[in-house]
Amino acid sequence: MTDAKLGQVGTARSGSTGRGVSPWLDWTARAAIVIIYGGSALMGAASVPRLLPLDSVHDLLIVAARMANVAFLGLVALTAITRLAPIMKSRGIETRISALLGTFLSIVLAFLPKAELGSIWSAVSTTLILVGTSLCIVVLRWLGRSFSIQAEARRLVTDGPYRIVRHPLYLCEGIALAGMTLQVLSPLAVLVAIVVVMIQFRRMINEERILRLAFPEYDAYAATTPFLIPAGLNSARPRRSANQAGRKLSTKAIDPQA
Repeated sequence: MTDAKLGQVGTARSGSTGRGVSPWLDWTARAAIVIIYGGSALMGAASVPRLLPLDSVHDLLIVAARMANVAFLGLVALTAITRLAPIMKSRGIETRISALLGTFLSIVLAFLPKAELGSIWSAVSTTLILVGTSLCIVVLRWLGRSFSIQAEARRLVTDGPYRIVRHPLYLCEGIALAGMTLQVLSPLAVLVAIVVVMIQFRRMINEERILRLAFPEYDAYAATTPFLIPAGLNSARPRRSANQAGRKLSTKAIDPQA
């Protein structure tokens, strides 16, 4: 899911507005997202009563994780309706395929047989899903009208969770993915998870390319904000100051084909 961002309003690069943007395609994409995610949220909500009554703490975690997933799916649908029109979007079949596979491939895990986990590991896997999905809700709420699934630039968001890492939504989805993989732990599940991670990494690269083209200030932001791992967990990564990043941005020639 695209981390195409900005809470402090970003300035689009001159001449980029409207490049490759079709209002009809944008509204068609919105409708598809509302139907898919809204329908999934309704089905998820309808399944909650079947999980009752709650006989253990683990049952409570399962219901909480299911409700968090329903809330996330519903928020995606609502956000798609109100999101801003893109000012620039990536072209080419690879970016579209990566976005679709990265968004939906992990669903395969839901159809794999559940692993025989003990009570502790079952609780750990469910907790990972609950925590990851809940954090996704927080990040998506912050991302707001800049949300998209394809690699598109709408508005640059650099505050809130985006002050910690450049792709917080992918990081939170990765936590939930770890929990899903653990629940169906098998060679096939691990393979699917690895493929999903590789595709998501490619999506991040595609998104950064379009954001750099659309927003001249993105290079300065990227120079002082970790890619995916928070700075406290990635102490080996040297961080440049904002002044250094600004000086580099002011002297660097930007290749529009990059």
